[in-house]
Amino acid sequence: MGQRLAELIDRYEVPGAALAYLHEGEPHEFAAGTLNTATGVEATPDALYQIGSVTKVWTATLLMRLIERGRLTLDTTVAEVLPEFRVADAEVTKTVTIRHLLSHTSGINGDLFLDTGRGDDCVERYVEACAELTQNHPLGVTQSYCNSGFVIAGRVVERLTGERWDDALRKEIVEPLGLTHTWTLPEDVLRFRAAMGHVDGGAPAPMWGLMRSAGPAGLICARPADVVAFARAHLRTTGEGGLLDDPQAMWEPQIDIPNPHTLGKQWGIGWILDEWDGQRVISHGGNTIGQHAMLWAVPGTGTIVCVTANGGHSGAFTRAVATELFAELDGLTVPPQPEPLDQAADVDASRHTGIYERVGARITVSQRDGRPWLRYEATGALAALQQEPEECELRPVDDVTFVCRMNGSPDWASVVFYELPDGSPYVHMGARATPRTG
Repeated sequence: MGQRLAELIDRYEVPGAALAYLHEGEPHEFAAGTLNTATGVEATPDALYQIGSVTKVWTATLLMRLIERGRLTLDTTVAEVLPEFRVADAEVTKTVTIRHLLSHTSGINGDLFLDTGRGDDCVERYVEACAELTQNHPLGVTQSYCNSGFVIAGRVVERLTGERWDDALRKEIVEPLGLTHTWTLPEDVLRFRAAMGHVDGGAPAPMWGLMRSAGPAGLICARPADVVAFARAHLRTTGEGGLLDDPQAMWEPQIDIPNPHTLGKQWGIGWILDEWDGQRVISHGGNTIGQHAMLWAVPGTGTIVCVTANGGHSGAFTRAVATELFAELDGLTVPPQPEPLDQAADVDASRHTGIYERVGARITVSQRDGRPWLRYEATGALAALQQEPEECELRPVDDVTFVCRMNGSPDWASVVFYELPDGSPYVHMGARATPRTG
């Protein structure tokens, strides 16, 4: 697999990558490429990568451990634990629950990336700033990826444990599992070989990582083998060396994902849920500044795979690794991405044209020579991470599902247009729901 990994990073223009997997109880580790194109440091299996939003499953696990101890329930409101909590909608402030946060159904605008400093109160200060966050959609009616919701969840952990999120993570998960290469703060990561993200055709990223306030949503750095060990603990009960008495409670479907072609069909508690050839699959992915990680676990076979990459067409790369590896190990077929219709004359895309906007993004769907086009523009703090708006032609799969190739990726990205129960038009892409505003 080591040689094949090297071939794949070359094909997908990935500077460096690492792979760890568990199959039939045996661990395996591989690496290829470089951690930093500016220094040429070799990628090795023990190097730490930013696993980004895979962190969210860890934060969800912290809360599930507290739930099993009777400190709260999934349906406890955030306000009950954090009386000072506020968002712009007064009713949501009173009624949003832990379940809403952990299943991305709160509707709170989720892409608030706010640097509240390096102090131990950074998560607390971030949650104070959420008082101005409006709703992306009404509470509980659909799924939209919500980073801010997981920072709020991290603050709930802090209030209930009396510890910083970072310390609660170490005490409750990292140390019990004996994870030696899992850290959250750069001064700790510096003690190890660590990956640098790459952007703009392979140049080192202009900054190494995200602000500390994003911790509970995406700040863990780890080697893939540690991430596999974490997932393995979710296939066992506490009596078997796991983290939870009932880990399957996190696999219970909470909401259907309107666009099931990107990550999976449903969201559980923290985990993304899917099914391949009749086998349940739990997974999560993560992206930071030029770094990417994917984690999959198949409870029925016990196979767990984690792949990390530090640039290039990393999403297409990790998909390619998973497609080959799961076919070889378990005989499972990773569902292919939807393909555009050869003949699109019967698909009327004009009803989808308009401006769709949420905090952090503006999506414009227009017609050019009778064909639909999509323009994606980052706004607010995210604009600094995207130099130019992206534009691509939308190719129809059916009346509401379209695909496009963004950023020169060889993979199709799926775009689904749909309506909420009240008839409000939305577009769903990148795991996020965005309302039409014009």
